[in-house]
Amino acid sequence: MAEENILSEKEITEIREIYSHFPLKSAACIEGLKVVQKYHRWVSDKALKELAAILEMSPDAVDSVATYYSLIFRKPVGRHVILVCNSMSCWIMGYEEILAFLKGKLGIEYGETTPDDRFTLLAIPCLGTCDHAPALIIDEDLHRDLTPNKLEEILKKYE
Repeated sequence: MAEENILSEKEITEIREIYSHFPLKSAACIEGLKVVQKYHRWVSDKALKELAAILEMSPDAVDSVATYYSLIFRKPVGRHVILVCNSMSCWIMGYEEILAFLKGKLGIEYGETTPDDRFTLLAIPCLGTCDHAPALIIDEDLHRDLTPNKLEEILKKYE
């Protein structure tokens, strides 16, 4: 019995469209990983191997890109990923208060997902918005000048 593929024809078509714009298939590795993540929220070992075959790369080579690039998730994540900036500017401007609020509100630590699969809490080294620290990203939305009160309202938007 043939093993079922993880990647759909739609995903494979998207990946092929992306690498058609590059001189080498391997140059589309990050974009291919993003396609996989868009459909599955994370990149499993099996999906990674299928992507490697499409890009004519070794699974180890694709894995090295996936594990280097911090926005590719190699473990399952919740429906919404919160990336909390832990740069020096955010530390100075209230990072600890923001992180404590999130941990208390969500009942999780860094690297964990809420039991309802709603949020995953992760750190990110710098969001490049130091003049509006503290900051975080939820999915693709940047939130700046944070306070616990602002966060209370922000979290309500993500069901």
